[in-house]
Amino acid sequence: MEAALIIFALMVLFTFLGLGVYATVKVVQATKRGVDRTITQARRTVEDTTLRAKSFGQVGVAGALAQLRLDLRTSMRATEQALQDGVRADASLHESIALFERLSAHGRELDDELKRLEQDPDRGRIAERLPDLRERTGKIKQAADSLRWAARDRAQRFAQDDLSTLSAQIEVESDALRDWQREPVDDLAAAAAAWDAAQANGAASGPAPASGNAPGQPAAAASPAWGADQPQALNPAAPAPQYPWQKARRPESTT
Repeated sequence: MEAALIIFALMVLFTFLGLGVYATVKVVQATKRGVDRTITQARRTVEDTTLRAKSFGQVGVAGALAQLRLDLRTSMRATEQALQDGVRADASLHESIALFERLSAHGRELDDELKRLEQDPDRGRIAERLPDLRERTGKIKQAADSLRWAARDRAQRFAQDDLSTLSAQIEVESDALRDWQREPVDDLAAAAAAWDAAQANGAASGPAPASGNAPGQPAAAASPAWGADQPQALNPAAPAPQYPWQKARRPESTT
């Protein structure tokens, strides 16, 4: 029994140790990804600032190369951000992201080539290649812009359709609420109208006649006089009938 308890305690201890190691590894990996992301973002910001300064501060081949790199990087970054934001709400953008990954390979290759040419001292040869570099940069930039604006137009169309549907539903609900608010008032108005009609019909018909006499007959003939009924009221009532099963009435005592 003691051996079983020791084994169970060791298993629990190793389980907690394993969970602690796993959590530590996850935290370290998340921290490393955050640091790498921050370093990459900072390096990208510094490089973009340098390229922008070169494009404005230098003329000739160096300024043209810096401007090409800046245009290429800005377009590719904006398209990547738009697709990543759109795929969260629209799963059909996964195919567009796959196409963008292939386009990104060409963009990175061109950016690396432009970066190497910035350090090349042969400016004459670079000037000869500038038209080809501009054409390649324009194609990649045009493709990236097309994907970005298509994704934005698709998201905007979905938002407009959803807004139209929501507006129609709200109008239906608003009409239902207005009918519900008018319903008690309509019932009270109908009841009041019915009561007024009943009162008007009763006043127009008048009280019903007491007997079935003709309209021209005088009122005295319609009902007997008080003197005609008076003898009947004064006469004693007839004796009640006697039945064989009833007991004989005892005579009243005269004493």
